Amino acid sequence: MYTENAFESGIAAASARSEFIRKTYLNLALAFVAFIGVEALLMSWQPAVEFAARMVNGGNWLIVLLAFMGVSWLANSWALSAASLGKQYAGLYLYVVAEAVIFLPLLLVAESYAPDTIPQAAILTAALSGGITAYVFITKKDFSYLGTFLVIGSFVALGLIVCAVLFGFSLGLWFSAAMVVFAGIAVLYQTSAVLHQYQNSQYVAAALGLFAAIALMFWYILQILMGSRR
Repeated sequence: MYTENAFESGIAAASARSEFIRKTYLNLALAFVAFIGVEALLMSWQPAVEFAARMVNGGNWLIVLLAFMGVSWLANSWALSAASLGKQYAGLYLYVVAEAVIFLPLLLVAESYAPDTIPQAAILTAALSGGITAYVFITKKDFSYLGTFLVIGSFVALGLIVCAVLFGFSLGLWFSAAMVVFAGIAVLYQTSAVLHQYQNSQYVAAALGLFAAIALMFWYILQILMGSRR
């Protein structure tokens, strides 16, 4: 009887985890649909286009980055909140809108300079993140130990970006390539967290973590493709 009950409990736990994973990737897909929709709206709205031009003027970009960091922290805290599911979704879509705003100047330049780089970057990002996801799900390895590296790497990257904005120098393609690798590690870590760390009720937060990592990868792949055209 004990063995039968234990078996049934194991089946129930596996079923609950499968449902969590399904909800996570469904919400991830919906987040990207929302991102594309918001971005298309912003790119076709003249006041947003004018605002994007001001975003990258002088020291404004540093203010934008700091504001994005603040919004990201708030969105993540909401997504991890146990208070209500509505607050979790508010955090996810607040982050999606923030990403759409910060992507706007880059995508406008890409659209006018080399529009084919946008779908190319999307395809490469999907292929890389898909391959990393498949690897984690096949091996079922736990990459939680990468969390410390990602925290330290984030501060190092942020410091370099701030210096580049303040002192007016370009970080170049090598930095973009390093950030693609960094984003790949972030996808690896977040996918592993989906399997091993997040609770079954945290599928919205899991989707946000994956969205952030994949969006970062897309940003720098697009930078590399645009840089290769110069």
